[in-house]
Amino acid sequence: MHEALKLTNNRGVILSGWGSAKREATNDLLYLESTPHDWLLPKCKMLIRHGGAGTISAGLHAGIPQMVVPFMADQPFWGSRVCAIGVVPKPVRVHQLSVEKMVSAVAEAESKIILERAQVIGQDIRGEDGVM
Repeated sequence: MHEALKLTNNRGVILSGWGSAKREATNDLLYLESTPHDWLLPKCKMLIRHGGAGTISAGLHAGIPQMVVPFMADQPFWGSRVCAIGVVPKPVRVHQLSVEKMVSAVAEAESKIILERAQVIGQDIRGEDGVM
């Protein structure tokens, strides 16, 4: 991840969840155990995540491009669904992930077509009268 961030001139926030984030922050990486997605994601330009339904929802709501790296359960399904609506490049399974594939997926996710599609879907979702 660190190398891909460098190569794409990006910074990142790693949310470890249950994995515990006991690492020192660097100039380009911040490690946190958790933070509210509805607060953090609108401040981000992109989301790289496992593809669980809750994080998918939060990313769509924020209106930002995404990259999905599924590793279990329903994650491949949700990754394929957001790919089908045009807000992510094709998901990359965790066991197939490499720096090159991550750099390529980040570049595709930052493309104008995916960015605009993510913004439109986010606007539509935020305009709905329902709960998140």
